[in-house]
Amino acid sequence: MRLFHCGFFAFWLLSPLSLYGQGEGLNVMSFNIRMPNPDDGFNYWPNRKDMAASMIRFYEADLVGVQEAFRSQLDDLSKLLPPFAWTGVCRTDGTTTPNPDNEFSAILYRTDRLELLESSTFWLSEHPDEAGKKGWDAALPRIVTWGKFRDKSTGKVFFHFNTHFDHMGKQSREESARLLLNKIREIAGAMPVVVTGDFNAQPTDAPIRIVTDPGNPHRLTDGYFVSQMPHHGPTGTWTNAFLFPGMPGQRIDYVLVKNGVSVLKHAILSDSWSGRLPSDHLPVWARVRVE
Repeated sequence: MRLFHCGFFAFWLLSPLSLYGQGEGLNVMSFNIRMPNPDDGFNYWPNRKDMAASMIRFYEADLVGVQEAFRSQLDDLSKLLPPFAWTGVCRTDGTTTPNPDNEFSAILYRTDRLELLESSTFWLSEHPDEAGKKGWDAALPRIVTWGKFRDKSTGKVFFHFNTHFDHMGKQSREESARLLLNKIREIAGAMPVVVTGDFNAQPTDAPIRIVTDPGNPHRLTDGYFVSQMPHHGPTGTWTNAFLFPGMPGQRIDYVLVKNGVSVLKHAILSDSWSGRLPSDHLPVWARVRVE
């Protein structure tokens, strides 16, 4: 028996699974943190902010694309997560100090691991450089915030794009998918790219089929399907208003990659505190490696 256990232990040490935690991978998270709505009652942001920060901290995220984040929430997360800085502007006016407060699709990043080289935001509309513009049949202005980063551990340079597609406009979501691909090609070229976002679309819906179209040389790849370790956790990310443990099959939040970014692990995180969730979306987490 002892020989068997030793042999098994040696096999485990040498197996590919044991190597997934090694190397210079980056932990990326897509996290719709839910706007601070007093009507949420028990699930109002002040009652969730510590849980949301704990998720980011425990899973050792290096990069977090947040959606529905008001400036007040970003300020809370900055206090709770001192290793992080953030970049982005508000969707309504293109400033960092909107009045009244409104949503950002900001990128949080660990300053001890990553150096922000450049960043900007464009609008998902026919006029992507005009702040506050609604696109097509969208109910609200929608944006993409991007950052160009250098990994201090490896020296590798890559881009991170973070977005939140409209929840009402079908045409808007489809046109946003096309615009996103075009802007990534324009901004990042052949550089490695990570994309996070709430696309308000399931994998079989048109927006996701557009951005992952195998016939398009500029497509993105869904980390769920190419993770070297099998996916961990539920398959849905939408909880239907904080219902635990979420809605099966409602996967509308993503980590996508292109241009030499490999996915080592992929998970949808359903951590709860006595049935309470940190948001009405489950965060998506992936460990990626910039080749």
